[in-house]
Amino acid sequence: MSTSSTHSKGVNKRINSLQSNGRLSREGSRSRKRFITHNDAYTFALRVAYLAYLLQPRVRRTQHIPAPQTPVQRSSTSVNDLMKDFSIVRDSKSTRFPHGFMLELEKRLTSVLMGREKKPEYSDATVKRTFAAFLNAFTEQSFKKRMEKDRRVEDLVLIFFSNATKELQKGKAPGDGAWKLMVDRHLALFVRLISLVLKDHDWARERPELTNRLATLETKLLAHDQDLAASSSRNGGAGGSTVEVIVPLSYEVKDMPLVQIVARIFGLTNTQVQSDIDKNRPVWTEKAALQDLKTYQTHLSLNSRKTLRSDDFDVEEGYDAWRKAENPDLSQMMLAIVQSNPELAKSTSGMNLPHFNSVVNGSDPSYFDASRKMSDAEASSYVIDQPVDMSSFSPGDQDLESSNIDDDSFFTFIPPDPRAYYRFILSEALSHDLNNKDLLPSDATADTPATRLFSKQSTELLNEISLRWRIPQVSRIILFLDVVREKFVDQDITLDTLDAAFNYIKEPLHDKQKDPNFMSSLMFDRTRWTLADFALNQQILSILHDALIRDLYDALQHCYEQKPPSITPIIYVLEHHIHNDPSFSRSSEDLDAFTSQLRKGLQQKAHEIYRAYLEKHVPQDQYSWEFFHVIQLGKAVVTLAERIQKRYRKSPEIMGVNPLTALVETILPLYAEDGRDVVKRILQLAQEKGQEIPIEDGFQLYGELVDIRRVHGEVLPDIPFAFPIEELLAEFVWRWIRMTESSMTDWVDQAVKQDRFRVRTELENQVPDEDQRHSVSVIDIFSSFNQTIDRIVQLNWDEDVQYAKFMTALAKIVGAGLARYCEVVELKFSKEMDRLTPEQEAAASQTTQEKWVQLAKDAWNNKEKIEPFQFFPESFVKLNNIEFASQQLDKLEREVNVDACAAVIQRQALPISQRQRKVTNYVFTIKIVEAEDLKACDINGLSDPYVVLGDEYQKRLAKTRIIYRNLNPRWDETVDITTQGPLNIISTVWDWDALGDHDCVGRASIKLDPSHFGDFLPREYWLDLDTQGRLLLRVSMEGERDDIQFYFGKAFRTLKRTERDMTRIITDKLSAYINHCLSRRALRNLLSKGISMSSVSNYFNRNRPPPATQAPTQAEITRALKPLFAYFDDNFAIMNQTLTSVAMVMVMTRLWKEVLVTIEGLLVPPLSDKPSQQRQLGQQELDVVFNWLQLLYDFFHAVDEETGEANGVPLDVLRSPKYFDITTLNFFYFETTEGLIRTSERMASATVARQAAQRNRLSAPASLSSPAFGGAAGLVGMPSTRRPKSIMLSRNLGTIKQAKEDKRKDAQADPNDDMILRILRMRPEAERYLRDRSRQKERLAAAAAAEMIVRQSLMAGGGRMMGNLPRR
Repeated sequence: MSTSSTHSKGVNKRINSLQSNGRLSREGSRSRKRFITHNDAYTFALRVAYLAYLLQPRVRRTQHIPAPQTPVQRSSTSVNDLMKDFSIVRDSKSTRFPHGFMLELEKRLTSVLMGREKKPEYSDATVKRTFAAFLNAFTEQSFKKRMEKDRRVEDLVLIFFSNATKELQKGKAPGDGAWKLMVDRHLALFVRLISLVLKDHDWARERPELTNRLATLETKLLAHDQDLAASSSRNGGAGGSTVEVIVPLSYEVKDMPLVQIVARIFGLTNTQVQSDIDKNRPVWTEKAALQDLKTYQTHLSLNSRKTLRSDDFDVEEGYDAWRKAENPDLSQMMLAIVQSNPELAKSTSGMNLPHFNSVVNGSDPSYFDASRKMSDAEASSYVIDQPVDMSSFSPGDQDLESSNIDDDSFFTFIPPDPRAYYRFILSEALSHDLNNKDLLPSDATADTPATRLFSKQSTELLNEISLRWRIPQVSRIILFLDVVREKFVDQDITLDTLDAAFNYIKEPLHDKQKDPNFMSSLMFDRTRWTLADFALNQQILSILHDALIRDLYDALQHCYEQKPPSITPIIYVLEHHIHNDPSFSRSSEDLDAFTSQLRKGLQQKAHEIYRAYLEKHVPQDQYSWEFFHVIQLGKAVVTLAERIQKRYRKSPEIMGVNPLTALVETILPLYAEDGRDVVKRILQLAQEKGQEIPIEDGFQLYGELVDIRRVHGEVLPDIPFAFPIEELLAEFVWRWIRMTESSMTDWVDQAVKQDRFRVRTELENQVPDEDQRHSVSVIDIFSSFNQTIDRIVQLNWDEDVQYAKFMTALAKIVGAGLARYCEVVELKFSKEMDRLTPEQEAAASQTTQEKWVQLAKDAWNNKEKIEPFQFFPESFVKLNNIEFASQQLDKLEREVNVDACAAVIQRQALPISQRQRKVTNYVFTIKIVEAEDLKACDINGLSDPYVVLGDEYQKRLAKTRIIYRNLNPRWDETVDITTQGPLNIISTVWDWDALGDHDCVGRASIKLDPSHFGDFLPREYWLDLDTQGRLLLRVSMEGERDDIQFYFGKAFRTLKRTERDMTRIITDKLSAYINHCLSRRALRNLLSKGISMSSVSNYFNRNRPPPATQAPTQAEITRALKPLFAYFDDNFAIMNQTLTSVAMVMVMTRLWKEVLVTIEGLLVPPLSDKPSQQRQLGQQELDVVFNWLQLLYDFFHAVDEETGEANGVPLDVLRSPKYFDITTLNFFYFETTEGLIRTSERMASATVARQAAQRNRLSAPASLSSPAFGGAAGLVGMPSTRRPKSIMLSRNLGTIKQAKEDKRKDAQADPNDDMILRILRMRPEAERYLRDRSRQKERLAAAAAAEMIVRQSLMAGGGRMMGNLPRR
């Protein structure tokens, strides 16, 4: 545990006691507060600065003493003697310099003269002068020619010696021979230069002898002086010596740096300061300084009030540490004084000079080291860094009397109240340096900006004063903070300067020899602090805290402005320098009071800003109000809130207050109330004037209000928004929906009108991709649908029930648009498909006799009028469009999330038992199934029937396709009729004729009354025509509900029916040839293997059994279908160029169904309770038919022989229930009538048992897949237990697919005896059983329907559904 923590309790106790007693510092400051004048502070500062000058180390200077003159002794050896080594071998090539040497030597000489020579010995001016004289002679042309010729080194040496002698003896006295030695040295330098040239150009290796002789000559020339660059050898070799002498003090201010600082701080001139120094010079001496130290040491020993005492510290350890460090410091200072004036050691009685010690036992230099903190340089110019032994130095003086101990005027250099004087001078120095513009700021760092505090000179002066006056380092720091506090409160310094001041005292020492964490330990080890420093530090922190809090409050009052003042520096100083200080304490009540005051201030400022926004954006005149004004006001509010949120994202709370919360909780409720009132008034005025506000203005206002509500919800989650946005602005959405609904038909018509229904390829003959096979009209209308829905989605409507209702209304519009598109496209498609072929147009001009003749010719040639239909590519594009529309509608259904919208409305609705079912519109689905025993209207004994449905006002409601040459046609076409009450439907069967008017085959009527369909179950009606035959209609009803699922289901069913009808029209163009190739005539031709004259008569008697013939081979059977396969291939090739793959499979699937129906017609007649005139096939005929079925199955499956991949109709479609029914005929076809009846009875019993089991499980009744027979029950409409094709089951592609799968499973799970009954129709002896079985099925169907009605009534709450239906 640290000392600080150990004594923390005692510290607080002593501080509280200290504060209660009012004792803050030494006795001088405890008893009274001394008033310090400007002159007093200046005087004592000047004394310390002057003393520093006296005690500074004395400056020493070097003084030269010339050596006595001695005669020069020169060797008697002459230059000629030295050159004998070269002249001995005069003709040797090894002693001659090489070619090119003269040029390189000239360059080197020039380099010496230009000062570029790197060797230091060539830089002397005398050497350059000698070399210059030689260069003049060297560059003479005659000399250079001679030297180039002879190439002797001795000639160069002699010429240089001659020129050097002449140059150096100039200006010398006749008796002065010192220059002669200089000639030898310069000549040696020239020889050395020659050697350097040879060496640098690698010539020395080729002439070793020349190199050696040059080295020998240089050695001989340097016999008198080995150092060419020695100073004693320069200037003619004149010698001498130097001595250091002490420069005496000048006692002038210009030589006193600290004195000049004092003068600048106190605003005095050097002359005034010089006068004060001269006047007090006799008193301000080193002796007086030494006397002050001895007096101070005596007071320290006596524990007097002139120094700090133990009761000035919180704990004794702090006092002991301070006192232990004080004695070595005093010894250092005394030694420095004695060293500066050694005479004091002699004049001071009883004092011996101190001795240096490397270690002083028990000394703590912390306070002494801390004195250097405020300067980079050493604090004093005279303090000795080593501790000294002052044991032999007498602390007392014989002249010091005990009676004078308490006299304040006894000290010469120490003021009466050092702490107060130091603070005064510190304040003056800081003011001076802060106002000094020439003072450079400190370097900026990542944490602190560049600031200016103290100059280096001021810091040195303050260190000198604190050291001389024995002010502890902690006290100096606290006094410095107190001065900074005072100037900050007086606004003399900025916040950055305050921050710099705190960082300044917390920075570690830069002295590498000191502990870098010493300052931090000194600041936070409060055991070494005096009580006065404790109290003053608390006072400083408290005052600064209050000042900073005021500044923070003032700054935050501008926080909502565009460019507010930054509060980060204030927060930083508060957190890092005030709140983190252990001495700072502030009660929670004070902080809560400030938080409350700050919150109220911010709310008031937010209120003022909102009022300013309101006046700016909303006019005073209410008749000129527009939504634009509310929008602009909202944008201003949101922009301000977002700006404040972004500004205070990192620190959302400041002193417990969130500026964003204060802003939002003030202005958003105000805006909500004002916006609500303004919007209501605008709507009211518009209603009074009969005007409509633009819809886009309402949408824009909603978007702005939603943004504001979002901000409100994020900041104030528990406070509801006061503006009922959706309630007031929902009408704009409904207006937009109604406008869209009124324009939808025009949009669709324009899209179709501008579409040419061609594939969207870039090139004319290019094969289109899958996504290019639909035209632009379907893309345009779905683009309109998506834009319509996206417009509502982009509003981000926040009321789920209203949003679901909007989507429901849009779903109704989309359904209406698609219905219109299907109607227009199908009409165009029908016109294209119903056009006459060229042969038909030619036949139109024939007379009746010509037609009979042509018919006879065709019969003779065994030819029927079967011509391939020429399809238009535009027709296939239309089918592609419908298929693409189904895909896009399914995608739209998922994006809208139809089920979720329906669930929202369902949750909001009342329970079923509490709500009343009000159905105003009813959708009757009428399926025109088939007709029997129609009247023949054509000369061939057949008819080409089609059915037209109309109302009692002769308005056409629907029309089926034409079934050519058939008296028992099957259409299986469905139409939806919407009505609000009972409706009479007239069904008319017409015979199509290419020429003239169409003939009426027969009529029948049925009344569609919603009250009869209260159970919503499908019913089947056999309508007897007024001429001959009957028509089967299957009718079901649904209430048209205002339900999004209903509207999407209705749209899907419209698309699918259109798609099915268009596909059926395409396949109808091929079905004639299918019927021709798979007819009984083709079967007879295959078996007879030829044509006879009886063909014409057989044409009118097709049911006559063929004669027995030999069975055809497999090849003949296959060959019989080749024309049909070729016909299919030709048409499929045409379709494949335009139809999409999905549409192609759809057409092939429909053709496969036509094939199955045709083959089924070959085998058995339709189901009825009456015997049929159709004869039963023989075994050979049956085998051929089943062979054809297998061949056609393989053809439509289209398996690739190489890859084994199926490219045609999928297997699950090929193996339909009808396909399995046909295949089962093979097992019963030739069974006896009695056996068939027994089998039928077993199946009937099994069906009854299954229905009973289902009733026991409270499940739906078993489905009877066959239509009801005729009779009395058929006339009134017998309820059917078939699975109704509800619109809700068609609301997307997924539900449609699931419904088909369920239907397939039901057919497979519930086998019936329909095929057996159809076989029995060809057995005259089974007529009675057919009638009895028909009645049995009617009873079973009636019972099942009644049970279903009861269950539905119970589920609906006791028959409420029936009671709410309208009745006549």
